[in-house]
Amino acid sequence: MASRLPPLNPLRAFEATARQGSVSAAARELNVTHGAVSHQIKALEEALGAALFERGGKRLKLTAQGALLLPAVTSAFGEIAAATALMKRPEASGELTVACVAGLLSFWIVPRLNRFTEQYPGVSVTFIASNDAANLRSPDVDVCVLYGDGNWPDCWKRLWSHLRLFPVISPTLLNNRPLRTIRDLADHTLIHGDDGREWNTWLAAADAVHMPRGRQHFMSDARLSTEAALHGQGVALGDTITAGNLIARGELAVPFDLTVPANVAFYVACRQALRRAPIVKVFIDWLFASLEADRLPEPQASARLLLRGRGRAQETFQPVSAPAARRPAALSRRKART
Repeated sequence: MASRLPPLNPLRAFEATARQGSVSAAARELNVTHGAVSHQIKALEEALGAALFERGGKRLKLTAQGALLLPAVTSAFGEIAAATALMKRPEASGELTVACVAGLLSFWIVPRLNRFTEQYPGVSVTFIASNDAANLRSPDVDVCVLYGDGNWPDCWKRLWSHLRLFPVISPTLLNNRPLRTIRDLADHTLIHGDDGREWNTWLAAADAVHMPRGRQHFMSDARLSTEAALHGQGVALGDTITAGNLIARGELAVPFDLTVPANVAFYVACRQALRRAPIVKVFIDWLFASLEADRLPEPQASARLLLRGRGRAQETFQPVSAPAARRPAALSRRKART
């Protein structure tokens, strides 16, 4: 009878910690807490009856027993990953053309494109930055990712994600010109990614629609308004899908803990005849799987304040510094979140 193997999760924690040289780094990689990794390593050591790490110092060192175990564990996980990838790889190859909302394409799909190409190396993708539903009827476009109401007849479509809108600002601008209350927006340039309706919706929810406004810039789409905010040109509206990673990295900050739902959403769509084509199916399945795997929490700002405004209590938030700003936010986009 084969010897009983140690439990899988403690082995994963051991391998990641040994490779990273740090419990904290392993916890970030595995998306668990520092304490969870420490507990799993301790459980593995107890199960094996041997210490695997020498404690002390900034970087963990393997004991002789740990050094003996690591190559076997690394090799086993590598073989499992390779076999799983082969099992999941459909018979899909060739050229695929995708028309996608510009902001989503720039800030969400392109940063993840290497994951798709690694999983499906036989697929070559052409991307078109467009939110034009007419692409659904084009023989030159295979898949569309659109921002709208989903009312496109005679095609296959599926809701990909709802969005919520909220202000975003560069940490540098926030530190130089604080946003302690919603009224402080009057001292900032508002960056629009549409004709102004989305900011009006957010300001109405903040009971500040009649607030005096300073300079305003209008962009053709959310990609440009988000880029303007990144460069410190003013305050734009963002969402967890297109702005989430920028917020997590501290490149954008969320000054207020108020989000509003977008009137429309992101949809994946294509012609009915193409839906079951292997090359189309793998891309659509990858889009939904990646969204679920990378889903971010609702945005949070820091330091809650209660201010009196327009005859009733208003809840606002103090600005956050760049490190504290690494908290995702939810957002939505307009016809122009294209």
